[in-house]
Amino acid sequence: MIMIKVFKTDVQCLATAADIITDLLQHHPDFRINFDLADEDRILRVEGYAFSAADIADRVRQYGHYCIDLPIDLVFLKEREQS
Repeated sequence: MIMIKVFKTDVQCLATAADIITDLLQHHPDFRINFDLADEDRILRVEGYAFSAADIADRVRQYGHYCIDLPIDLVFLKEREQS
């Protein structure tokens, strides 16, 4: 099953976001990873198979940024969007 995790970060620089994405993709080449730096929470979204949210957050922290796993119920959100 595909996992989707959303993280709140303090990444502001597009170049730093690109570096983090490159690093994450080296460890998880089949994942879909992106940042939304326009969002006030500087969202990092990771989609892939069988990964640890803690591992993703730790990688971002290695760049000197905070990264908090947001507990989002995506099933609830999808149902809400359809209604």
